[in-house]
Amino acid sequence: MTGRARATRPDPATPKNSGADPNYEKLRGAIVRGEIAPNSHLVESDISSFFEMSRGAVRNALIRLEQEGLVVREPHRGARVRHVSDREAIEILQARAVLEGLAVRLTAERIDEVGAERLLAHLALHRELLDSGDLLGASDANAELHAALVELSGHSTAQRLIRGLNAQMVRYQYRTILIPGRPAASLAEHAAIVEAVVAGEPEQAEEAMRFHLFNVAAALQRGLLPRIDSASRGVIEAGG
Repeated sequence: MTGRARATRPDPATPKNSGADPNYEKLRGAIVRGEIAPNSHLVESDISSFFEMSRGAVRNALIRLEQEGLVVREPHRGARVRHVSDREAIEILQARAVLEGLAVRLTAERIDEVGAERLLAHLALHRELLDSGDLLGASDANAELHAALVELSGHSTAQRLIRGLNAQMVRYQYRTILIPGRPAASLAEHAAIVEAVVAGEPEQAEEAMRFHLFNVAAALQRGLLPRIDSASRGVIEAGG
């Protein structure tokens, strides 16, 4: 159960109130971070041993993960991590563009000095990591910036839906950040979003977010074609 994503950073797609079931959180975190790859079979005995969970706890966690769309359970074949097709990944980004556009509109309407400083700090970290050549670190910073933008909206339904969509994207977590020219474009797009939010300009913030995520979807599509429906071994940047 080894993977490519960084396990040391918090997962922005993890619900803040989900810590009531640490067994579920351990297994969910391993899937969302990419430590257990898509299409991997989830053998109860192996999970129980590796995560030091009882077999009953493993079953309960798998039921919750199936309800969340992260796991598929099939008769006589057991459970596996759900595979997200390339086409579905693009559709998820397009749906996020609408939801996160709404969220940043609301954030721009209610932003205060503390929230503005928080967003500017995230953006500064993103820029610093790109300047140092740490593309994967910059991708993590992107995800954290998006999470902060959505959280500051105060729109709990949008937060829940976006977290669910983000959780499906683990295979693509770092794909677009590696496309030539995409890192600089990503920084400019994030800067435009933050600038509009901090200035209290809702319409501009929503437009900038939609522009950004539709650009990420287009970049992913260009990077994958003509293999749009084929299995991918890569891991899109969670935040774009």
